Amino acid sequence: VAAEEKGHASRQKLPRSSFDEEWEKVENNTTKSAVNGEQEGQDWKGFVGFFHPFCNAGGGGERVLWAAIRATQQRWPSAVCVVYTGDHNVDKTAMLRRVEDRFNIHLHPPTVVFLYLTTRNYVLASRYPRFTLLGQSLGSLVLAYDAFSLLVPDIFIDTMGYAFALALAKLLFPDVPTAAYVHYPTISTDMLGSLDDDAQAGRGVNAGLGRGWKGKLKRHYWHLFARLYSWVGGEVDVVMTNSSWTQNHIRQLWGASRRRRKRADNDIAVVFPPVAVEELEREIDVGEESEKSRHPHLLYIAQFRPEKNHQLVLTAFARFLHSQQHPSTSPSTPPATTTATPGPTDPPKLVLIGSVRDSDDATRVYKLRLLAHELKIKESVTFVCDASWPQILSHLRTASVGVNAMWNEHFGIGVVEYQAAGLLA
Repeated sequence: VAAEEKGHASRQKLPRSSFDEEWEKVENNTTKSAVNGEQEGQDWKGFVGFFHPFCNAGGGGERVLWAAIRATQQRWPSAVCVVYTGDHNVDKTAMLRRVEDRFNIHLHPPTVVFLYLTTRNYVLASRYPRFTLLGQSLGSLVLAYDAFSLLVPDIFIDTMGYAFALALAKLLFPDVPTAAYVHYPTISTDMLGSLDDDAQAGRGVNAGLGRGWKGKLKRHYWHLFARLYSWVGGEVDVVMTNSSWTQNHIRQLWGASRRRRKRADNDIAVVFPPVAVEELEREIDVGEESEKSRHPHLLYIAQFRPEKNHQLVLTAFARFLHSQQHPSTSPSTPPATTTATPGPTDPPKLVLIGSVRDSDDATRVYKLRLLAHELKIKESVTFVCDASWPQILSHLRTASVGVNAMWNEHFGIGVVEYQAAGLLA
């Protein structure tokens, strides 16, 4: 770290951004205390571990990770931020370059260290065709032990939703403070309720699966898992959620367990995820003149994951296009005319932007392309995988509508970005 610090200092310093200035405002209004409760200044030189096995995914969860590391660097410039990751195919230089390209977040490289895990396959959903929630949660214990065998940090933070890993940390190292940033509860009362819903209602991937004897077994299994999830949540020292929706669900699940362990549920705080609103306002002009350059494009920014429900978006868009091509008009209604003028009179187009984490995501994109072909809308749909921040800005400037199809969206960074860029959302 010292050698890299010296080399980095000799290079040209990056210009200060509004992101840095905003975090300084936060820093100046917070009590600077060490992890043991004593007063601590900026010269603390400990190790802060961030447990994020898929840190190269490029989604909203990763934006939170890198913003948290940047905040830690602002608070404790001498501390070392350790990222536990399973992305062996990406080295540190490439990783930080991607962070800059994708999120426009500039980190201080010398105090960022990546430790590569070898057991990430234990948390892949594909490894557990049955009892997936339990399998992935127990698999995270193996992954966490892998992390601790590399380095036991002074502070251990999970930014990806592996609560079981935090419970293991507290069991093995009681004096190490733990923290969780929860984007979405592993299980919730809404998930349990969705088992009774009609599968066509779009309420999650498990909608309607509570019927019959298999459904009863699934319901019983989920209830038992919820009790286990509640127990591990009581072991976390500091809990942050990304929205009031997530906060309410975590309080329902973890509140009783935390009270029994004398961790009041009112310490479950809402810390909204970072959204580049100021930058979008600066980069994208929203006014009468700028609106004239927008096209009838629908933009969906979301990782290619099952819960993002891209199939629903494609199906709905296909129905819209076909209704435009074969409108039901009365004889007295004159036919619509088209021109070659650019802008709002262009044919409607759907743009899907998202990151591809692994081969499963790549397969998912391939199937979505096939679906677009089957729906006869292939020419009207564009897939943009692993887009850079300038690419995203370009599409936000020219699109007219922002789309979100996730059931029970916990926050929705993309929706805020749509609105900041002047899109209908």
